[in-house]
Amino acid sequence: MTSRIAIVTTVEMPVPDADEELLLPLLPEAELVAWDDPNVDWSRYDLTLLRSTWNYTEHLEEFLAWAERVSQVSRLMNPVETIRWNTDKRYLDDLAAQGFATVPTVFVAPGQAADARALEGHVVVKPSVGAGSSGAKMFRDDPAGASAHLASLHDDGRTAMIQPYLSAVDTAGETALIYVGGEFSHAARKAAILSRGMSWSTGLYADEKVVATEATEAERALADRIVATLPDLAYARVDLLPTDTGPVVLELELTEPSLFLALGEGAAERAATSFRALASHPSL
Repeated sequence: MTSRIAIVTTVEMPVPDADEELLLPLLPEAELVAWDDPNVDWSRYDLTLLRSTWNYTEHLEEFLAWAERVSQVSRLMNPVETIRWNTDKRYLDDLAAQGFATVPTVFVAPGQAADARALEGHVVVKPSVGAGSSGAKMFRDDPAGASAHLASLHDDGRTAMIQPYLSAVDTAGETALIYVGGEFSHAARKAAILSRGMSWSTGLYADEKVVATEATEAERALADRIVATLPDLAYARVDLLPTDTGPVVLELELTEPSLFLALGEGAAERAATSFRALASHPSL
């Protein structure tokens, strides 16, 4: 009997994203289903695979409750425990505590005041729960502007995070290393977004300029070490920024990352094979 796979999106996505367009023809047993469609019977699916659920940041508690429910009737990937941890970027503190090089980050919860020194210089202020650069703003020697943005995030009940803007991204870009089934698949290079005008063609995430690339030995070493600490997952994406002392983690994407399948030779086929195995062998 053929397993059934739900590739999960949102009702707010008008069309399949680029990864889904490649995956769906390779997985005839799969269909595109919205997490926020109340009429879906999730028990119909052997595998519920999170993909373009990019509006979850505005509905986090509802999304996590949905994930918990689905995990009781279908194999949810990535698992709900991982999702719960990964949907708040305070996981960066956990990575740093494990000794991984990360972008220095100060988290400021509503009701807390930021150290004035954290807002000095060239900084990025964004919500700790966010995707696709939503809510992220860059400030150049503008502590008052940075403080005002932080206050606006607090007014919305959101924890803010403050990071130095690592200017090497303007020339070298950001490297995304993609893993499928725990194995390295391919890498992509993303151009800087915040230092140039952003566009939002879908309304859910900022448009990105992304090209295929070869990860450096240092990038692979760092990303491999991180992925080795993770539980069994359908996919992972490790986003790294360059510094004078080596790459550092900007984000560890385990919930709904774009996998840039078009940029890796055979990447879509590898992903489809891996996802089919997850659906066919629920105990794996």
